[in-house]
Amino acid sequence: MFENYKVFETDFAGRPLKIETGKIAQLANGSCFVRYGDTVVNVAVTASAKPREGVDFFPLSVDFEEKLYAVGKIPGSFLKREGRPTDKAILTSRVIDRPIRPLFPKDMRNDVSVVCTVMSVDPDCSPEIAAMVGTSAALSISDIPWNGPISGVSVGYIDGEYVINPTEEQREKSQMAVTVASTDKLIAMIEAGADEVSDEVMFNGIMAGHEANQKIIEFIKGMQEEIGKAKFEYPSNEPDEEMLEAVKAFALEDVKAALDTDDKTVRDARLKPVYEKVHEHFDPIYPECEAKIDECMYKTQKFVVRRWLLDEQKRVDGRGMDEMRPLAAEVGLLPRVHGSGMFTRGQTQVITTATLGPVSDQQMLDGIDNEEYKRYMHHYNFPSYSVGETRPSRGPGRREIGHGALAERALVPVIPPVEEFPYALRLVSEVVSSNGSTSQASICGSTLALMDAGVPIKKPVAGISCGLITEGERWMTMVDIQGLEDFFGDMDFKVGGTKDGITAIQMDLKVDGLTPAIVKEALEKTHKARNYIIDEIILKCIPAPREELSKYAPKMLSTVIPVDKIREVIGSGGKVIQKICAECDVKIDIEEDGHVFISGVDADNCQRAMTIVDTIVKDPEVGAIYKGRVTRIMDFGAFVEIAPGKEGLVHISRLDVKRTEKVTDVVNVDDEVIVKVIEIDDKGRLNLSRRDALIEVEGLTPENEIDDRPRRPRRDDHRRNDRRDAPRASNGFIPNLNKPRNHE
Repeated sequence: MFENYKVFETDFAGRPLKIETGKIAQLANGSCFVRYGDTVVNVAVTASAKPREGVDFFPLSVDFEEKLYAVGKIPGSFLKREGRPTDKAILTSRVIDRPIRPLFPKDMRNDVSVVCTVMSVDPDCSPEIAAMVGTSAALSISDIPWNGPISGVSVGYIDGEYVINPTEEQREKSQMAVTVASTDKLIAMIEAGADEVSDEVMFNGIMAGHEANQKIIEFIKGMQEEIGKAKFEYPSNEPDEEMLEAVKAFALEDVKAALDTDDKTVRDARLKPVYEKVHEHFDPIYPECEAKIDECMYKTQKFVVRRWLLDEQKRVDGRGMDEMRPLAAEVGLLPRVHGSGMFTRGQTQVITTATLGPVSDQQMLDGIDNEEYKRYMHHYNFPSYSVGETRPSRGPGRREIGHGALAERALVPVIPPVEEFPYALRLVSEVVSSNGSTSQASICGSTLALMDAGVPIKKPVAGISCGLITEGERWMTMVDIQGLEDFFGDMDFKVGGTKDGITAIQMDLKVDGLTPAIVKEALEKTHKARNYIIDEIILKCIPAPREELSKYAPKMLSTVIPVDKIREVIGSGGKVIQKICAECDVKIDIEEDGHVFISGVDADNCQRAMTIVDTIVKDPEVGAIYKGRVTRIMDFGAFVEIAPGKEGLVHISRLDVKRTEKVTDVVNVDDEVIVKVIEIDDKGRLNLSRRDALIEVEGLTPENEIDDRPRRPRRDDHRRNDRRDAPRASNGFIPNLNKPRNHE
């Protein structure tokens, strides 16, 4: 039945890699069933038979589909099925898309779809890496035009050693998590998060990944030689050479004049009449070729920008190759938010806000890995007005999610641990103006907002991008690329980090890949640039995190209680903890390991709640002073609750610093009073004194003398089963224990 069924096997970082073809998804242009350890990913690639009309780009879509059955979970949603892709799934789709996209023909307009379905997950064998390798194999053996193969690996760094495709346990110990994709000659993609590693460590890790990729590339080439299909032909969208040269000759000088400015608005205004003039001249000559004429204009602009950079060392805004645009920073823009910062880089401007919340506000994750919660969140918004366009907002797309994740990854290593700073944190970057490098401006704005909020970050973090122009063996890098250089250039190499090391990298390419020399130079240039931003811009704006949180931020206290005391703090059906929250106007979160987090707007209320929790957990000691509430009035004294479930008697003689005739002359039910523990009897009952507390705390002078021996109301032996000592039912009923039972 499966005549074309083939199995290809190899070893990949010490674990078996098996790729099956010819059995599953046979109607796709190419498909692979990838087994890496116990991880299984089905990859199918398809292409439309005809090009898509009216598009000026190659329409590629990559979908990484997480199925919760792969990890034995039932989705938590009401519908009990997978919904929209998780952020992690979208980020993985982007990681697979970036190295494969430049290898497709640039003039092809046929839709191509890549679908990677995760069907089984072995935590030690990354499904993301399996999906990337499977995508490369499926495209290589398909009939879709593609100049692969590629391979991808993850690289860890543990105790000075590089680890290829680290296991789950190794990932927890690793100082960095780097995904490297390669062709047989060049580095095609880098995605990295790290805990302040040096440029050298990062570079060597990238090269270790590049070397490990070569074995898998040769493996896929062997598959291609054995079962690969001939690539299909497609109608090219490339304008013919005659048309291109005619448009270039006609518009070249006008294009140069239009592009020669550092103002995006001015540039766009100058280009509009040039386009109109070109179409007026060439539309009659080349009828029904408006799209190809626009393509010629795009190529003319690209020619101008690249010639300026390569031949004249000239950037469109007049800067030097290693010179950054004018920079500015500002904090405290928004009076009611917990922290805010604005970072401006030329015409790129981002406002980032920081919001603090209780730890329970952390994000719950429902994905295929073991990460269940995320305490630090970064969201990035890119409205259309930021680039002078008019389109409705429809929520974050893949680009927004990707840029937000990059900024988040850059800041995570400097966020204080929850034990030191018991808050959940959400940062939101609003791009209000964009002319390139908005993601890196978001990193800088986040540092400003966190410091403005009083978050004790370990070190400030800055982000900077590096661009590239290549032509044959010639190449040139430039720091802090603006929109035009990104659009017509070959690389956007984004690096975030402190002065001491790298925390995040994201590399986007429009060429097949980079040489090691280009990677090394990009790391060096971005390191110098981010040091300048930190020293001259960020720290001169705000030299250190604010010593106090905003008055509008919730106040947070934390403690650790014995695990066996958690039940007492929560109470039956949550009654105790609910009571504390209501009385103190706070929110309390208790974790399974005994960590307690108390949050509220008023610091005094938070401290009061903390005192109550401590009182519940710790047995009262003689001499301790508490603030309690009067619960009952008796002729002989008042009962005061110092914590839920912990009550003591204040004898009438110890209610005040003077003689008391009647209890209600001094206190009433629900009054708050300070009391001192003067005795704990052999039954664990508390004898309290308001008199002693007033003398000790408020310095009052006693007006009478009393017997210092603590005492409770006298009881005769025959009344030892006093109603106060009798057991109570859950409804409060006190049985008469002296009544004989009916044995009828």
